Amino acid sequence: MNEPVSTNITWHHGAITRAEREARNGNRGAILWYTGLSGCGKSTIALEAERRLFDLGRHTYLLDGDNIRFGLNSNLGFTPQDRTENIRRIGEVARLFVDAGIIVSAAFISPYRADRDRVRALVAPGDMIEIFLRCDIGVCEQRDPKGLYKKARAGGIADFTGVSAPYEEPLRPEIVLDSGALPVDACAAAVVGYLQEHGYI
Repeated sequence: MNEPVSTNITWHHGAITRAEREARNGNRGAILWYTGLSGCGKSTIALEAERRLFDLGRHTYLLDGDNIRFGLNSNLGFTPQDRTENIRRIGEVARLFVDAGIIVSAAFISPYRADRDRVRALVAPGDMIEIFLRCDIGVCEQRDPKGLYKKARAGGIADFTGVSAPYEEPLRPEIVLDSGALPVDACAAAVVGYLQEHGYI
């Protein structure tokens, strides 16, 4: 956890514990951290998994990469430093969701291992489930729903992951999905299945 700049502050504990919230919610709080190249299916799979969890009566919420940049992180670009700060802020928000006993999905490229590891360090062991969506960059470019690869290849987007900026694959993700070959429903089912198998829901 980063040391705050402010002084004379004290962390205040609530009167309701995380365990009490989880008992009422019927699920453990957890971060489902989807990572992978642009176009690999992070948001699409996270949306489908969220719907399945909601239909099961679980308390869940999705933090999407683009949506966060409209508000909380609207002052950040895509330089390495801004990417790190982007993930730091998202990690802190996700940590609050976990404390509230909510299954929070985070769908972000998050290309640097160190940044993802910092998020994991914010929460207790088992509270973060890293989901690596493995997808060949050629497939991602064929999908290219926003036309970003085309712009990046033409020099219109600087620091674009997979083209002019690196992507560091997770070393020990809890879940690996071949999102280039598997359909969305199969990927979402695998995520929900993991949560059931490991006692989160």
